[in-house]
Amino acid sequence: MQLARLPGIGTKSAQRLAYHLLDIPESAARELAASINHARDTVRYCSICGNYTDVEPCAICTDPSRSAGTLCVVRDAKDVMALEKMREFRGQYHVLQGTISPMDGIGPDDIRIKELLARVEAGGVQEVILATNPDVEGEATAVYIARLLKAKGVRVTRIAHGIPIGGNLEYVDEMTLLKAVEGRREM
Repeated sequence: MQLARLPGIGTKSAQRLAYHLLDIPESAARELAASINHARDTVRYCSICGNYTDVEPCAICTDPSRSAGTLCVVRDAKDVMALEKMREFRGQYHVLQGTISPMDGIGPDDIRIKELLARVEAGGVQEVILATNPDVEGEATAVYIARLLKAKGVRVTRIAHGIPIGGNLEYVDEMTLLKAVEGRREM
């Protein structure tokens, strides 16, 4: 069943979705199929930042109220959406479209690091915020990029890692607790 191939959809959820699709009017099912086809035909990667867009360049890259001097580097487009939800970041993004993962055969040349370096070398970028996931691949990618960018004289920062708001220390794993202690700040 094709629905079970979607991320986060197990066999039972796929079955419920299939029954739902069979129960809705044929016009609604065709409208859903047309929407999926339309998205596949019109959405592409922005030539500047690598985020999903249906206009070229994307709305974030062309927004004059956003600072081109601050780039936030993320793994994929879902991360841009997550950061945009906080409505505080007023810089621009650079989507790597992956992370370095030697175990999976993904090296620095397989993700959009060259494009990031080209944006920095073009001038105007004062800070690059590395916002890759705090897993092995995300950390390796962040360290690799930081080493490249520091040689170019750009300020490189990393998002903080640690205990979530409302979290209890007794339930936090050792690595998260270690990162929280390492990333402590003066009050």
